[in-house]
Amino acid sequence: MASDGRVGQKDERILVLAIDIDNDLYRKTKIAGPLIGRAQNINGAQQLALADPEDPDANTMFYAVKFYDRLKKDGYIVTIATITGSESEGYDADREVASQLSLVLESNKCDACVLISDGASDKRVLPIVQSRIKINSVQVVTLKQAESLENTYFTVLEKLKEPHYARIIFGLPAVLLLLFAISYAIGTGWVLPVGLIGFYLLVKGFGFEETFISSFRSFSFSVDKMSFVFYLGALLFIVIGLFISVGNYISVTGVQGNQGAAIAQAIEGFLIVLPIIVALLLIGKIIDVRLNHQVFKTFKYGGYMGSAITVWILLYSLTAWLAGQIYFSQLLLYTIIAIAIGVSVSYFTTSLKRLVLASRNLKDKQVVNELGTAIGRVSKVDAKKGRILINTSFGNPITYGVDRITEISDRVVIK
Repeated sequence: MASDGRVGQKDERILVLAIDIDNDLYRKTKIAGPLIGRAQNINGAQQLALADPEDPDANTMFYAVKFYDRLKKDGYIVTIATITGSESEGYDADREVASQLSLVLESNKCDACVLISDGASDKRVLPIVQSRIKINSVQVVTLKQAESLENTYFTVLEKLKEPHYARIIFGLPAVLLLLFAISYAIGTGWVLPVGLIGFYLLVKGFGFEETFISSFRSFSFSVDKMSFVFYLGALLFIVIGLFISVGNYISVTGVQGNQGAAIAQAIEGFLIVLPIIVALLLIGKIIDVRLNHQVFKTFKYGGYMGSAITVWILLYSLTAWLAGQIYFSQLLLYTIIAIAIGVSVSYFTTSLKRLVLASRNLKDKQVVNELGTAIGRVSKVDAKKGRILINTSFGNPITYGVDRITEISDRVVIK
């Protein structure tokens, strides 16, 4: 920021931008970003402060409003917005910040921005913001409080309440203790816990953790929904599959003493119930997306069903061959059959989705998000690629996948 207090030229259109990277706003108030305009930002900050007076994001939003008022008083052309990330604070958070910032800039033409930050996430959000708009100034909001051991203690306690940190501090030790207890009870020694720990470290090291967590969160576990029965059934069969798997491992090890054959038999035991587990999960998920009017997502999960069948046939055939139950020529035959089934199901679901999309007259319909904010109008429907092209009110074309459509009536609602 310049020494005379200016944040740019008076004829520049300035965006005062606050960022809630861990999406405390939605988690604590159920208010979804982006918030555009002074009224929405004051309301969001008030609701967040009432829900959690100690949350620093509320102070950041209030500071943004104050800075907005100051610039407006000084004669700047100024807009204010708050965008949110994701509770996971990983790739999903960065992607959501980028998506919401693009949406804000599409609906509000701005030349530069003033970033209002609490200082904790500057290194992460600065490159994302700079790739889309010039940053004239960064204002760091610092709470006025004593730096004492007591404050540090309460800060740590507050952090431990956040799911991201709670999973690390409490979740991992709890899982390790349970694994060793189960391993001791079934007599597998260090094999089970060490193997699962190694698998977790592999997932963590290659960055797949957030993908697994996001996939798990996509399942809406609620006793009020019909899908809960299917998810509960899937969980029951997972437990049954684990018992069969462990039983096969122990029995083969005790009789043959062959670790390779024992592992193959253990995997094969779990694969017996795997189709039932996958079918129950996908049926539950299809029910959820149908209740949410996300008709086009139904086709995606239908495609997953075909992929699951292919993977199951391949894994079952491979373990059966390793266990000496089938010949190699049979393994090749089952592999060809699995690939043919996967390709057929994929082609069928894709063709059906194109047919349904082509039958819906979406052209020129108004497109809004779930908050009712207008995005633009449908200018083109690409049934082949499963996308719709939208022209915003500023004439900028943007593209969305049809999987994000939640409702089609006199307008199209995008998630």
